[in-house]
Amino acid sequence: MELSFDENDFLSCCGSTQFAKLMASFSPFSSHHHAVSIARDIWFNNVHVNAWLQAFSAHPSIGQTRSPSHASQTSAQWSKGEQSTALATATGSSLQELAEWNARYMQKFGFVFLICASGRSTDEILAELKRRYTNRPIVEFEIAAEEQMKITELRLAKLFSSRENISSTTDKCSTIVAKKAEDRISIIGGHVNAASENLSGKSTQNPSRTRPPITTHVLDVSRGCPASGIEVLLEVWKGNKARPTFGAADSGSWVVQGSSTTNLDGRSGQLLNIVDDVNPGIYRISFNTGKYNPSGFFPYVSIVFEILESQKKEHFHVPLLFSPFSFSTYRGS
Repeated sequence: MELSFDENDFLSCCGSTQFAKLMASFSPFSSHHHAVSIARDIWFNNVHVNAWLQAFSAHPSIGQTRSPSHASQTSAQWSKGEQSTALATATGSSLQELAEWNARYMQKFGFVFLICASGRSTDEILAELKRRYTNRPIVEFEIAAEEQMKITELRLAKLFSSRENISSTTDKCSTIVAKKAEDRISIIGGHVNAASENLSGKSTQNPSRTRPPITTHVLDVSRGCPASGIEVLLEVWKGNKARPTFGAADSGSWVVQGSSTTNLDGRSGQLLNIVDDVNPGIYRISFNTGKYNPSGFFPYVSIVFEILESQKKEHFHVPLLFSPFSFSTYRGS
């Protein structure tokens, strides 16, 4: 499925109008991988130096929450999210020191200090700023362009993800097919079967499943790519009580249903047998994020959800959007 975007969409990903126009001229794109490939070629080979400077100027200084007035609203929102870890780990003194070094950097190089800040603490960013301050201007200019491309790739992933999610909810009769391995980011919205499997009037003739009833997919948003090699564990509640109680010691009441490790596309293997009816109950899916990123904040992440009797023929997809210092998820159909 090809997705179309306009100049404003790409301007939110990169603040260069020349870049945005050229990207729009190549739209639609068959995948996020396709868009990134075109974006890198445009950014490094087909825009002039002023386009780089214009893109740099659309970013707020690290530690500031207010974006420049010419930045788009979407870009401003994404900037806040990308700096969320830095702001959460900042102190009054570290923000003051960061502001001082930002000013020194601007005075020396003539443009804002640019770094892909997603998942980075204030101390990490400040240390990198001080290290890069010693660079020659021509060297630093190229490094800033590389960092801008990292940010652009991350935002292209968000752009594709949001568009696919909208498409999947507005067209319930279409099927989003799992794409090839290189189509890595746009498969966040994958694993979504056509709603025709559950059309009214056909509920007594449910087709046999072609995949397990519970699946997952992990995206490392700090790198903008699938997270491979994460251990996944699926359990079901079998305690004396009907359901687990928040804060109670219930470790012995969870029964393992299956385990796997995410592949190169961030997808889990088979966590359950392929059966037409999944057993109703309360399930817990856990991700060994600590082993994947030992320096991250989360030793592991667990998500608990319930499958009702009326939902036993449905498919449950539990994607995890993960970075070393944050995570989010949503229920996929």
